[in-house]
Formats: sequence, C-alpha cells, structure tokens
Amino acid sequence: MIVEQILNHKGHAVVTLKEDHTLREAAQLLDEKKIGAVVALGRDGQIIGVLSERDIVRQVARQGAEALDMPVGGAMTRAVVTVYSETPVDEALQTMTDRRIRHLPVIQSGRLTGVISIGDLVKWKIAETQAEAEAMKSYLSTQY
Repeated sequence: MIVEQILNHKGHAVVTLKEDHTLREAAQLLDEKKIGAVVALGRDGQIIGVLSERDIVRQVARQGAEALDMPVGGAMTRAVVTVYSETPVDEALQTMTDRRIRHLPVIQSGRLTGVISIGDLVKWKIAETQAEAEAMKSYLSTQY
C-alpha cells in the first residue's frame, strides 16, 4: 500500500496560501475547508511552509489576539517534511509518529500532488486490518 492509493481515494486537492496572508485569514480558511493545516507556497509555486492549527494556537498563546494579524510566514513550519506518492503507507505513518506531525505534503515528479493526514493513514490502516481479518475468517471457514 502506497500514499498514492490514499490520494486516489480521498482526492488530490490541496488548500494553499501565501506567506503574507495573516493568521486570521489562515484560520478562516482552515475553518471554511474543515482542515487542520494549509500549505504555503512561494512565488514559484514551491512549498515554503506548512501552517497548522497548532501553529496558530501557539502564536495566540504567546502574543494574544494580536497574533492573528501577523503573517503566516512568521508562524508556519519552514522545515517541511514531505513524502513521495510512492512512499509506503507504513513509512509515512512512521514519519508522522517520529516527527510528531499530523500532515504530510505529497510530492510526485517534483510537484505538490496532495496532502495526507494522520487521520487518513489511520483510517486506511483500520480498513486494511479489517479486510485482512475478514479474509482470514473466510479462509478458516472454508477449511473447517
């Protein structure tokens, strides 16, 4: 099982913004789209950061409501961890666990093709485990 299979199922749409948007605008976008993170793109369309709900909360905790007027570029994570579309799901899950992140941009041929969340991966793993259990039940029932 690879990341591309999850994207083919959930979709390749990616919500992006520019680093000069405010945290208020980013928070409104996250709320509107019902997502937990957004990818920041540079002028050339390359990934320059990821802004999550946690990043916004941290800034508000540090600076109060005024933080909502600061640019996304000042709060986003710039050392973006990505995976490739052919990355195995278990490897992506391990990366998220090790790095303590909940969203991974997916790259294919040097371009952003989607974002997967820890929820996407857990959902997929549960479905895979259930399918394996059903296959085992079916196999055992034909044996006895």
